[in-house]
Amino acid sequence: MEAKLSRKDILGLQDMTQSEIQLILDTAASMKEILARPVKKVPALRGKTICTLFYEPSTRTRTSFEMAAKALSADVSSISTAGSSVVKGESLKDTLLTLQAMGIDAFIIRHQAGGAPHFAARTVPSNVINAGDDMHEHPSQGLLDMLTILENKKRLDGLVVTIVGDITHSRVARSNLWGLTKMGATVRLAGPKTLLPPEVEKLPVETYTNVDAAVEGADVVNVLRIQLERMNSGFFPSVREYARLFGINKERLRRAKPDVIVMHPGPMNRGIEITPDVADGEFSVITDQVTNGVAVRMALLYLLLGGGSNVGTA
Repeated sequence: MEAKLSRKDILGLQDMTQSEIQLILDTAASMKEILARPVKKVPALRGKTICTLFYEPSTRTRTSFEMAAKALSADVSSISTAGSSVVKGESLKDTLLTLQAMGIDAFIIRHQAGGAPHFAARTVPSNVINAGDDMHEHPSQGLLDMLTILENKKRLDGLVVTIVGDITHSRVARSNLWGLTKMGATVRLAGPKTLLPPEVEKLPVETYTNVDAAVEGADVVNVLRIQLERMNSGFFPSVREYARLFGINKERLRRAKPDVIVMHPGPMNRGIEITPDVADGEFSVITDQVTNGVAVRMALLYLLLGGGSNVGTA
């Protein structure tokens, strides 16, 4: 497989074309074959050095990017702000330039400031992948969600995907809505009015404050975490009230298509936005999302860094 994206960076899905998204999804599907082998490693990115630079906590995203890089035989350097010169006041620009001088080929950046990965992309010649910036986008999560839907539904075009929860604070919701609508899906956003973003009517989505109506006839229900750590005022009366009115439970899920799939980007607040019997139930594909995260991130690294035709060789 010889393929490469005609862009230096992956900063979001809003500016990505349908053909680019399709190329990433097709490449990720081939990467899953590598992950199914007894030895989950190919030499496609041997000699490349990738740095995960995380200014916010992460388990799934950071670990899966590191696993993806190692599966492609790249070297990985992991930097968290707690153990770096950032605690001494070093700026993002100086951190990037210092690491660039050490020979980093690609940066994977998570930052609490919206636009930080875009700034990084302008600052260094290395490839930059946005691993989540404030409440803006989280492109690799959107892509792995699409891959999970595609595997289960065999298509994206024409599907109804309901995204429920804390839309305002969710970079996952933004990447999903841009990616899915470009691929022909209908996206419904549902949650309390206080958790729907300003000017939501300008987005290419349907909006609901009644979750029962939003779930009606849905092919996919993607449940978002209530991000209590980002909330500085009362967005809803109580956690118990939220669970009653907006939480996804088995009774509410019966309104969806009989073959609905349930997704969650994690980490979950069980019993709040999703009940344990749904999270662990027959319709859940949450663990598939985690597996697909490694495959999608392998695809992004491979396509950006120009792995060449040796991806399938041991």
